[in-house]
Amino acid sequence: MGEPRWLSNDEQAAWRPLAELVLVLPSHLEESLRAYGLTFFEYTQLVVLSHAADQTMPMTELAHLANGSLSRTSHSSRRLEQRGLVARQQCPDDGRVTLVTLTDEGYQQLAKAAPSHVESVRRAIFDTLTPQQTKQLGQLATAILEHIAPNSPWVTGTNAALQPPTS
Repeated sequence: MGEPRWLSNDEQAAWRPLAELVLVLPSHLEESLRAYGLTFFEYTQLVVLSHAADQTMPMTELAHLANGSLSRTSHSSRRLEQRGLVARQQCPDDGRVTLVTLTDEGYQQLAKAAPSHVESVRRAIFDTLTPQQTKQLGQLATAILEHIAPNSPWVTGTNAALQPPTS
């Protein structure tokens, strides 16, 4: 294995605030969703479903696009179903597959939460950056994702339509 490749001073100066950002940002963004009874992961699931054909997809695909494990996605979908935001059913063609469908109530809840969430993202991130820094942030995040998660929907382009509804 050899000697550890310790971080240089410049790398430490970049890593420390990035590590803090990774830890702080999710709970900061989730604050705006609490008023709508949603976690950030639940919100992501609803967004993904809102762009699926017939607002329905297999649980495994939902897990991949929402960046969650199958177990986490299944548990979260069960909670969303109990609140009437999604429906789960077996696939008629393959009983091993569970389909998840965004309900009308789920879509309405997503449409209510989206403006607050987007404003939270804007305030936390984009209001502090110049247009050039925003572009650089996207490039840097993509470069890191391409290296550590090459099958991520954000790398493969399967995220293109994942924008929340506007009402």
